[in-house]
Amino acid sequence: MGVERMEGMRAMAKTRRWKRRVRVGDVCEALAEIAPSALAAEWDNVGLLIGDRFGPVRRVILTIDLTEAVLAEARRLRAEMAVAYHPPIFHPIRRLTAESSPAAYAAARSGLAVYSPHTAMDAAVGGTEDVLAGAVGIRDSKALEPADSADRCKVVSYVPACDLERVSSAAFAAGAGRIGNYTECSFRSAGVGTFRGGAGSTPAVGGAGRRERVEELRLEVIADASSVSAVVEAVRAAHSYETPAIDVYPLTALPEGTGMGRVGPLARPVSVAGLIARLKRALGVRRVQMAGPTERQVTVAACCAGSAGGVFRRAIAAGADAYVTGEMRHHHVLEAAGAGLTVICVGHWHSERLVLHRLAGRLTTALPAVKASVAECDRAPLGII
Repeated sequence: MGVERMEGMRAMAKTRRWKRRVRVGDVCEALAEIAPSALAAEWDNVGLLIGDRFGPVRRVILTIDLTEAVLAEARRLRAEMAVAYHPPIFHPIRRLTAESSPAAYAAARSGLAVYSPHTAMDAAVGGTEDVLAGAVGIRDSKALEPADSADRCKVVSYVPACDLERVSSAAFAAGAGRIGNYTECSFRSAGVGTFRGGAGSTPAVGGAGRRERVEELRLEVIADASSVSAVVEAVRAAHSYETPAIDVYPLTALPEGTGMGRVGPLARPVSVAGLIARLKRALGVRRVQMAGPTERQVTVAACCAGSAGGVFRRAIAAGADAYVTGEMRHHHVLEAAGAGLTVICVGHWHSERLVLHRLAGRLTTALPAVKASVAECDRAPLGII
């Protein structure tokens, strides 16, 4: 038997073994390659939310929302894992019960692993925003809100509850907590800290010479590298501890082209009516909401999937004629239309759904042994009759 043939047989055997051994963790790694968690918004909860990384996977079901109908479909398909775009566990929870978190409880009880990509998928190259931009007809698009974390750091401190507002306010005043059009952004999670004060120490809680346990909150804020020193000093000065724990983590620069929203020229100018007709065909919707000028040629368009807050202001600044999104707040619609921007709201769910089909294909390519499909029972929670 020739060497080349032997090597080929070994490769085939290795492939067969690999196909038998695909685990939840392998799917998580593939998803993290497609939509790195570093791209997620600071407030989001992405990644593996439910399940065992070592559990076997042969079938994955993709959905926007993990509803009872989708869970039933997953059981019929014998899927071991679900990719739920919207996190079924969003806020920190103290207990997992059928009443407190129905979808998460049902998934955990049935052994279904659940991964959520959410805003990481939005911001990724080839993700939700790029798919929506393709439906709009934008070419040579760029991010409306680039996910550039170069020269930024995360400052973390651990504070008792009585210090939280004072310390966070001091950090904000020193320049921390600014993300896009938002200020005073932070993340807070509960835990228990321990310490033993040495000779001559004067701890704010307990006494020197014995181990103390204190319920604390982990406070995380983002700061530009140039203001990190000022933020650290402000946190230290506002803290009641004699020697507070303060960590600084440099953030990795993110790939070019990533971020929230997209803007760019259309391949050909189109009327507002023509753009709406294009969107209806691409997204499978019969009705859309719109505001602002209706009789115009759209040359430059912008889009942002889901509910995009104040991102529309960046579309105005970029010179967009039209802005396509899932939904907008009433006062944001008035502001955008008042600035001369044509606003088209296609529905929150509809603006995100298209990416699931592309994601299913990318997962199958990355893991040929896994069959990935989009849930047929996934439905927009609101309908128009």
